[in-house]
Amino acid sequence: MQHQILNQYRHVVAIGGGHGLGRVLSSLDFLGNRLTGIVATTDNGGSTGRLRAEQDCIAWGDLRNCLSQLAHRPSVSSQLFEYRFQGETELSGHNLGNLMLLALDKLCVRPLEAVNLIRHMLKIETNIIPMSEQPTHLVALQASGCKVFGEVNVDKMNEAPIALCLEPQVDATAEACEAISRADLIILGPGSFLTSIMPPLLLPCFAKALAMSTAPVVFIDNLNEETSPAGQFNIEQRIAWCHQVIGKPVITKVLRHSEQVRLGTLMNHFPLRNRHNPQLHDQAGLRDALSAVLRIKSDLPLETLAS
Repeated sequence: MQHQILNQYRHVVAIGGGHGLGRVLSSLDFLGNRLTGIVATTDNGGSTGRLRAEQDCIAWGDLRNCLSQLAHRPSVSSQLFEYRFQGETELSGHNLGNLMLLALDKLCVRPLEAVNLIRHMLKIETNIIPMSEQPTHLVALQASGCKVFGEVNVDKMNEAPIALCLEPQVDATAEACEAISRADLIILGPGSFLTSIMPPLLLPCFAKALAMSTAPVVFIDNLNEETSPAGQFNIEQRIAWCHQVIGKPVITKVLRHSEQVRLGTLMNHFPLRNRHNPQLHDQAGLRDALSAVLRIKSDLPLETLAS
């Protein structure tokens, strides 16, 4: 009975990056294969960035993070997947999970097949789909007209960008668009707004699928204000950015953290912070909050937000 409301959904799709999306997926993993995570693949920092520079591959880090958070623990497989090399060698700083995904990608026809092989190895039922199977980078446009290339540099910007794009423009993974078309519940976030939530929305076919969907769309806000340029946007402006890229208002509910429960037509506040790690969303809190807002029939989406 605990998950009665959420169990009514046949296909739940969550969209975002590694840490925030992984937290949402792990909180809803009782849905099994009725749950799908669509993961941003534009990161160019750390181990992932080094592999991208050397191998011209998609960003594996956020995919690995989601898989890791869904893995049954403890197990030798999950420990191997999260192992990070130390020392002063060429492998230093690399995550074994990233290397495993890259190696499987070289052996397989598609990156999605590599992800599925790891899913089966770790006994994960939840579907994990890269937003695209082609390498691409996030690019921000400044008010001056200059371009800022790559997620790492976008995060370092002093001023908020006026627009985002992908270079090169790539295709969305077909299975990602199909998942959206079949979804009866869609979740956006939490996560870094510019570098985790926005990249999948910049894929034209994916944005079109979102625009055509009739499923309720719930936006989960971050617990803390971002230190990146996205921190200069208020919640209304972030939602407006999503709607501008998608081409129509689709978000029907917003979940934000507050110590007191406050339900509204659009904005809804719940205690979402984990007591043991205040930087993380509480998994039970996420489930309870989603159940509460989905219990109420959604009215109109956010149509008149400030840009």
